[in-house]
Amino acid sequence: MLSRTSQLASAIVLSASCLGAVYAQTPAATPAPAKTPAPAATPAKTPTAQQQRMADCNKSAEGKKGDERKAYMSACLKGEAPPPAKQLTPQQQKMKDCNAKASEQKLTGDKRKTFMSTCLKG
Repeated sequence: MLSRTSQLASAIVLSASCLGAVYAQTPAATPAPAKTPAPAATPAKTPTAQQQRMADCNKSAEGKKGDERKAYMSACLKGEAPPPAKQLTPQQQKMKDCNAKASEQKLTGDKRKTFMSTCLKG
């Protein structure tokens, strides 16, 4: 003989499966959605001044990455002028020029090293 708890559990499972079978055979009685008229063409929302500034700054910051972009965006959103372009020191400028000349001549390895050394010295 089954215990009372087992009998109740069996009855619950049986009734649940019967309800599922009945529900599956009954067509869904969902009412047709009421047709609401489409809202009149609403004008596009104009962005706030801050949103417009953000869009403009974001567009002008293209190509910048990392800390440079953060600094630029911060200054731009505050309405400040962007920081001036970083000036190269004379040694950096000389290195840049010598490097460009070595690239034009397609120098590699020891030849490039010797050329760069000579170029940077004078």
